[in-house]
Parts: sequence; C-alpha cells; structure tokens
Amino acid sequence: MVKKKKPFISIISDEEKEENKGSVVFQILSLTNRIRKLSSHLELHRKDYLSQRGLRKILGKRQRMLSYLSKKNGIRYKELINQLDIRESKTR
Repeated sequence: MVKKKKPFISIISDEEKEENKGSVVFQILSLTNRIRKLSSHLELHRKDYLSQRGLRKILGKRQRMLSYLSKKNGIRYKELINQLDIRESKTR
C-alpha cells in the first residue's frame, strides 16, 4: 500500500508577500515552502548531497526562528505550528 502525499501548495498569498516580507511568521512560512520543495526534489534525487546540505541549513534556520517566536509570542507559535502541520520543537 503506497501512501499518497499531498501535492505542494504554497501557503502564502501574493498580497501577504508584498506587505509582510520582514515578519518572523512570513519568513517561517517561506522557509517551510522551500523545505517542502527541496524534500520533494530529494525523493527523486537521493544522492544530491549539496541539496541535502542546503535542506539541513534551511531546517536549522527555521528551527531558530521558531524558537525565537515561541519565546516572544507563544500563542502565535502554537497557531503557526498547527497551520503548517509541523512538529513542535524540543526545548533546549
């Protein structure tokens, strides 16, 4: 039985792109979009080590931003985690 993945859909609308480019939430959304694109690329090209490295770097950056957001605004952090359907980070 093969599990079917949802196709990649951008979460960010064009109006949001223009007005909120600098906010932490927008940056997390755009990093998540890039992570999903790279993940689908790496499913086809398993030996693309440079893309794997880039994915790890993006994941680390998103993780740092998520921890910053959780410290500054815990409610918005929980909403964003649920909206993006990603796991909650472990506390350090």
